[in-house]
Amino acid sequence: MKTNAVKSVDKPWGGEKWIAVSDHYALKIITLNKGERTSLQYHNQKEEHIYVLNGKLSVEEDNESGVLQTTIYESGEIMHNAPLMKHRLTALEDTVFVEVSTPHLDDVVRVEDDYNR
Repeated sequence: MKTNAVKSVDKPWGGEKWIAVSDHYALKIITLNKGERTSLQYHNQKEEHIYVLNGKLSVEEDNESGVLQTTIYESGEIMHNAPLMKHRLTALEDTVFVEVSTPHLDDVVRVEDDYNR
């Protein structure tokens, strides 16, 4: 059965297309504009994997010891954010990525945010 995206969400840094949301998973296509960044955040329950379709990201992310480190992700690379791991994505180029996660879409705890959300 052919369907359309569940919804589009404009963000100050780009936007999201919610492709699928069920009781078990969620799938989004996310655009992050060059020079913009997401909030430094973590999730209490949500677990997510991010696959970079195109572009380049600089990512601040907790390592196994809970210390923020910076990693560069490019096309074809995958990032995993487990619950309680802090992370922030900065676009070094216009970047499009796929996020697949548990369905806890409102589970965002912002530690810092450029947009005062």
